[in-house]
Amino acid sequence: MRTSAQGKGISGVPDRSRTAAAEPAPRGLGATLVLALGTFAVGTDAFVVAGFLPAMADSLNVSEGAAGQSATVFAIAYAVLAPVLATAAARVPRRALLVAALVVLALANLGSALAPSYPVLMATRVLAAVGAAAFTPNAGAVASALVSPAQRARALAVVVGGLTVATALGVPLGNAAGRVLDWRVTLGLVAALCAVCAVGVRLVMPALSGAPHLALRRRLAALRRPGVVTVLPLSVLGLTASYGLYAYTVPVLRALGVGASAETWLLFLYGVGAVIGNLVAGAAGDRHGPVPVLAVGYVALAVTLGVFTWATASGAHWPVLAGALMLGWGMSTWFQTPLQQLRLINAAPEETAVVVGLNASALYAGIALGTALCGVLLPWGGAPAALGTCTALAVVCLVYLGATRHR
Repeated sequence: MRTSAQGKGISGVPDRSRTAAAEPAPRGLGATLVLALGTFAVGTDAFVVAGFLPAMADSLNVSEGAAGQSATVFAIAYAVLAPVLATAAARVPRRALLVAALVVLALANLGSALAPSYPVLMATRVLAAVGAAAFTPNAGAVASALVSPAQRARALAVVVGGLTVATALGVPLGNAAGRVLDWRVTLGLVAALCAVCAVGVRLVMPALSGAPHLALRRRLAALRRPGVVTVLPLSVLGLTASYGLYAYTVPVLRALGVGASAETWLLFLYGVGAVIGNLVAGAAGDRHGPVPVLAVGYVALAVTLGVFTWATASGAHWPVLAGALMLGWGMSTWFQTPLQQLRLINAAPEETAVVVGLNASALYAGIALGTALCGVLLPWGGAPAALGTCTALAVVCLVYLGATRHR
């Protein structure tokens, strides 16, 4: 199904008050690269904590499980705030909104770096969620409007690619910096990165008007569409299964017998897998459609997590196996986001920004559920219990996709 972005706002709602000259003509994928720079900053903020979780827990005198819940708080706040901010800031010009979101993210990271206590840290993570929830869904919607319909999956993959590159570079660098410097200094550097990205987006991104105002109730009305309400639960399930343990990557690697010296390169392998999975999924989704690619990806996720479960339960301490599992885990986690976004845009093409925002909320709801669940399972049954539960959830994702593929 092909639709034109001309004559519509970023939300896909017709806006006849604007002239044709005000609407950007479709551009190539290069126009979306500056948005990927912004999502790289957002991703570094969201993921870097996984690289120095034990050090942060020791510094704040809390358990690793409690420190990991900072990711849960971030995800819950993001899930709740994304549709609210999309409504409140609907008429704000897109470039100004994206720049402001990155500035808020920079201030939040500076606050986290200076946090004197655990409660203050949690408050700054909520503020960071405000910036992330304002940036990422709008970046996806803008990317889909800047390119032709035939390039939408790849454009969305480019934007999500900023997040995956952040896992490839931001997390391992955060892990190394956290050991060489200090986790507070590392978060200060993340704040500086967000500020630099804000300047980049302001200088490079074309000016785009805001969308017509839509009441929150009307935005949520998209949930009444059968295609939308069928797709969103899979976003929740998929991230619960694949990402729930990511905040606890270092403790999981220790269960595989991985020493501190190998953590950085293994985190890097996860990020490399994330980049590969995201880009391959975008290209394959445009060519074959999202459902077959999702099916292959969920099979890969279940197999990867199943082998991970066996390895930690049996005490297999093989460096090559650990590297292969981290690479596969990254690929089978990050393949799904652009495909789910494409399914939602196809289900409601006139409400692009709305459904992309709802998907972002669903993704972070899944992250919150998975992080909270694994935070309970790790102290109770260790890495095998948490990994085994995530493996079962990956199988549920595959079954759910098969049962709802015709919707």
